[in-house]
Amino acid sequence: MKNRGIVVQDTEIGIASRHEQDCISLTDMVKRFGDENILYGWPRNRNTVEFLGIWEQINNPAFKPVEFERFRGQAGLNSFSLSPKKWIEATGAIGLHARPGRGGGAYVPRALAQAPGRRLPGKFRAFPKG
Repeated sequence: MKNRGIVVQDTEIGIASRHEQDCISLTDMVKRFGDENILYGWPRNRNTVEFLGIWEQINNPAFKPVEFERFRGQAGLNSFSLSPKKWIEATGAIGLHARPGRGGGAYVPRALAQAPGRRLPGKFRAFPKG
């Protein structure tokens, strides 16, 4: 991944090129609003799991639909939790990418970044083109 960044509402957001597309740092997006609990709560939502799964089915021929259905059936339950790493390992997902260590975080393609952005306070919703 090659890194660069943009500034959205006075917040620096990392962009990394992966598989010839721009990926937005979800971790950077939520830093402005305190801790990363917003990011960890996002994939617990049933609509999020369905959104990620549909994106994968369209864009990833190696995506594992049986594992996706298992997550979709559990999503929204109080006992359900889903980390990026767990999602990627179980389903073979390519849309959500987790980078460990310093400078790491959760990255998604620009189209997928719009969904968690809508859950953030204020108007932290759109990313500039380019």
